[in-house]
Amino acid sequence: MQKELSSLTNEELLTEYQRTGKLDVKQELVMRYVYIVKSIAIQMRDVYISFAQIEDIVNEGVLVIMSALDKFDPEKNVKFETYISKRIKGMVIDMARKQDWIPRSVRKNARDIDEVTTKLYNELGRYPTPEEVAGYLHMSVEKYQEAQRKTTLYNVLSLDLVLDEGSENKRSVYLPSRDEDEQPELNFLKRESGKILAEGIKALKENEQLVISMYYVDELNMKQIAEVLSVSEPRVSQIHANAVKKLKTYLQKEYGEEKR
Repeated sequence: MQKELSSLTNEELLTEYQRTGKLDVKQELVMRYVYIVKSIAIQMRDVYISFAQIEDIVNEGVLVIMSALDKFDPEKNVKFETYISKRIKGMVIDMARKQDWIPRSVRKNARDIDEVTTKLYNELGRYPTPEEVAGYLHMSVEKYQEAQRKTTLYNVLSLDLVLDEGSENKRSVYLPSRDEDEQPELNFLKRESGKILAEGIKALKENEQLVISMYYVDELNMKQIAEVLSVSEPRVSQIHANAVKKLKTYLQKEYGEEKR
């Protein structure tokens, strides 16, 4: 039986599992897709390094895959790899938010880098180099780049938090159901949040829209986006940070929240 399973493609195995629900088929699928968990765990290690080990993320990710196998709907024209990747990333972000991952030092660095970058831009008439910003802040370029990376994660988590809190503020009583897709009210709120976010993105500058699209939709990393736009990686990080801040402010305004 194991030989027969190993000869099947991933798509054939998915079809077989949805048809039979057999445990051995599920186990084979989990083993085939665990590489995605490991890859995401490595990519997002800065998010959880202060409270978890990579093995913890892999273990939780395996549970996500097992759950996703029972909920995946191939008729929605989404690849299973894409489906579980988003769910695993969401799991890591949820863990980070529950652990209050964002320390004061990261928040302070985010403010300092933003203020110095703006100050130098006004003085120089161009975006400053990493060396110029790092020198002004009396830190090494390596430390500056690490702060930039953590600041990017901070902005992503902050935007995610605003969306979540905004939805909660408008939430009503849900119809009893185990499946979120069967809850009309929740679906409506998700669509409403999506429309508000889309309007906020339209208000961004063209280069900010491109970076947001390539980072969140195409799932390119900062280095790849820099190559596409023919700019430096720090410049992409700066564009991304500015875009996320604008979106966060826009969403807070739409949800009637005071700026924090």
